[in-house]
Amino acid sequence: MNSLLTDRGILWLGTLLYLAGFAVGCIQLLRKQQATGERTLLNLLLAFGLATQTAGLYVRGLAHGGCPLGNQFEIVQFVAWSAMVLYFIVGPAFRVSLLGLFTAGYAASLAAISLALPQWDLTRGTKLFGNNPWIEFHAALAVFSYGVFGLLALTSIMHLLQNWALKHKRLDGLFWFLPSVVQLDQINQRMLMAGVGLLTISLAVGASWWVRDTASVHWPKLLVTLSVWAVYGGALVLRWRGFLYAVRFSWTCVALFLLAMLSLGPINANRESHRVELTPER
Repeated sequence: MNSLLTDRGILWLGTLLYLAGFAVGCIQLLRKQQATGERTLLNLLLAFGLATQTAGLYVRGLAHGGCPLGNQFEIVQFVAWSAMVLYFIVGPAFRVSLLGLFTAGYAASLAAISLALPQWDLTRGTKLFGNNPWIEFHAALAVFSYGVFGLLALTSIMHLLQNWALKHKRLDGLFWFLPSVVQLDQINQRMLMAGVGLLTISLAVGASWWVRDTASVHWPKLLVTLSVWAVYGGALVLRWRGFLYAVRFSWTCVALFLLAMLSLGPINANRESHRVELTPER
């Protein structure tokens, strides 16, 4: 019983709720019950999952005395949490009926993988941000932008599926509930703008502190983050100029997110090498 009350135990419960929501969504899809009334159970499970995951991250935050972004496990959990928060914010606005199902599977997968790899959670750093709220805000906002890019990857996959269905004249099953390719393309552009905007603000907040204390800058980590910002910003410019759209735009968004997630490894490895204090996993 005590093990269930630990931060990891709480996070496991949140992951199981996400998985339950995904299973319910799949069953409703197979039964062709994706109307608003039939999505209530799915959204309830996801809401409870989000609340539970929030509680688990809060417990870890209390142990750190700050935002739980101390190792790769916590970063991946935070990315999954960010995507679910964004779903509840943008889902009703975009009226994408299958977004809950896709987000549930995505968040559950990230959370489960991070929990299943104990090496990601072997060490925790104390005073990771040096008791500096601005650097902590910078880090949280940067990781939150990865959550936006994750949701963008999901809507891009939905766009690719709908495009494939139209080409092959498959308008039944899953494809029946997907929004139009035009709507999904517009959603993708807005999501990309939001992600780039958040990451830009994050870098600006960090820069305002780094110019006063250049010794605190972890250059490899900064270069990786700037690279992620540059490629997403470049994709946004190409989208505005009309060089990147429709299927190419969706494939680009999916590929960029995979690269962004791979970049978390070097970022975390560099941070590990700069820790002042390390405490073993208890």
